[in-house]
Amino acid sequence: MALSDWTNWTNLCEVKTVNVHEAKTNFSSLLATVEDSGGSFVICRNGAPVADLVPHKHANRIKANPALSKIKIAYDPVEPLSAGEWPEAAR
Repeated sequence: MALSDWTNWTNLCEVKTVNVHEAKTNFSSLLATVEDSGGSFVICRNGAPVADLVPHKHANRIKANPALSKIKIAYDPVEPLSAGEWPEAAR
């Protein structure tokens, strides 16, 4: 890849930068790099970053949402109902 001086300087970091033309031309190889090694790329237009090409992070669906810990219930939700609390149609 032919990179500009500014792009070469930013490639000293872990994240590599490529311009839009390079990204378009080498998109498959960039995706393969992201997929195989977990590398990241910043896609720039006229030297300004416009997009990030980063590995997908799977959401941990087992971890509880932090908002759920703020919910407070003022009663025991598993306590059985008394006969008077049941609706007439369900008695």
